[in-house]
Amino acid sequence: MRMGLQLMSERIIRIGGDQLLLIRGGPSFVLAGQIGSCFPLCIETFEEEYCQTLEPYHLAAVSAPEGGALQAAWMLLELVRKHRIPLMVMPGNHPGSRRLRYVVSAGEEILLSCNIARGTHPQQHMLCSSPELGGTRIHGTPYGIILQDIPDNAELSVIDAASLR
Repeated sequence: MRMGLQLMSERIIRIGGDQLLLIRGGPSFVLAGQIGSCFPLCIETFEEEYCQTLEPYHLAAVSAPEGGALQAAWMLLELVRKHRIPLMVMPGNHPGSRRLRYVVSAGEEILLSCNIARGTHPQQHMLCSSPELGGTRIHGTPYGIILQDIPDNAELSVIDAASLR
C-alpha cells in the first residue's frame, strides 16, 4: 500500500504503431510511447555528454507532475522519438528545476519517482512524477508496455498520436 492506495502488481498494455499510453493520477499524467527505431540518445550534463542506445521497443516518457497540456507532452515525446533531440540535465541544485512543467526520460525501463528534482537526474531509468504515480514502473517490450506497482485508481488509456497533432 502507498498513501492508502491499493496497487496492481503488473499489467501489460499492448500498443502499436503510433499509439501512446496515457497514465493519469489526478491532474498529473505520464505519456509514454515506444521509440520505434534504434538510435543513440545523447544526454548532456554540465560536466559531460554520454550516449545510450535505444532499441525500437524502448520507451520515451513525458511526465507532467502538476498536469498540463497533452499536446505539449506529445511534442516533447516526438522531439526524442522522431527528431532524436539530446536530453539536457541540470545540476541538482539548479533553480530552474522547479519551473519545469514537463520532464522526459527514455530507456527500456522507467521508474516514476516523486523524490527527485525535475530535470536533474541524468540516469534515464528515473523520471520525476507526482506522488499519485510515484513508484510505478514502466517497461518497454516488443509486445507492449508492462506496468508494475501502479495504483489501481490510476486511469490508463491508449491514444493515437495523430489525435494530438
